[in-house]
Amino acid sequence: MTLWLGLFLVGPLVMVALYSLLQRGPYGEIVWHFNLANYQRALDPLYLRVYAKSLVLAGSTTGICAVLGLPLAYTIATSSKRWQPTLLGLLMLPFLTNFVVRVYAIRLILAAEGPINLLLLGSGLTTEPWLMTDSAFAVALGMVTNYLPFMVLPIYVVFEKFDFTIIDAAKDLGARGWPIFRRIILPLARPGLISGVSLVFVPVLGEYTIPDLLGGAKTLMLGGLITEQFLRVRDWPFGAALAMILVLSMVSVMGLMRLVGDPATRRQRGFIPG
Repeated sequence: MTLWLGLFLVGPLVMVALYSLLQRGPYGEIVWHFNLANYQRALDPLYLRVYAKSLVLAGSTTGICAVLGLPLAYTIATSSKRWQPTLLGLLMLPFLTNFVVRVYAIRLILAAEGPINLLLLGSGLTTEPWLMTDSAFAVALGMVTNYLPFMVLPIYVVFEKFDFTIIDAAKDLGARGWPIFRRIILPLARPGLISGVSLVFVPVLGEYTIPDLLGGAKTLMLGGLITEQFLRVRDWPFGAALAMILVLSMVSVMGLMRLVGDPATRRQRGFIPG
């Protein structure tokens, strides 16, 4: 295991870190001159806007997945044992198809000639098709539909181990609605939510395929910027510097989730809500 991690995790990261300190020559070649110029360039306002857009899209996607995933996980966990495998199977059903095929399917649904616009035009709600592709909305929709299961499953695992008679007892004592959610359900779901946030936010922050296929040139994210530097511009050192910034951002988020998650996990083990 140690050899495997060294060859396929630590080794590539060391190479990327090394390349980020080098320079690109006039013809795209690598110049072995060590400095921090690539990191200084990465602080240009042009690239800072890309970072900000990536963070906003990743944050909004994660938030929407959390809002949708919590009730979905609760519904599955509280359904009868007979229906739980079916509901979980429906949740995972899209993963039986290729990832790119799923993204293209969303693009076809949102297209000017797609079913949504045909329905709107046919019902008379609009006289012109809505341009929904190549937009931040299309990218967010594509990300939510593809990453929602990664939010639902960790929360479901937490709910599945819980004795829901505590909620019945709270109702018998006069608790209703929001107090039950705030003091019992939400603290219970917190470890699963934290795991789900890590599983969604981290890969979405570096997502390349969905923004490229659904957002076009209007929605350039950090993953697309890195790919552009390696494949089109042939500026490997600068692309490596951007990749290191992405890696450090992901590690920071995972570390933060670990710090937040440990107290929540301890409370859950002790069955202390709130």
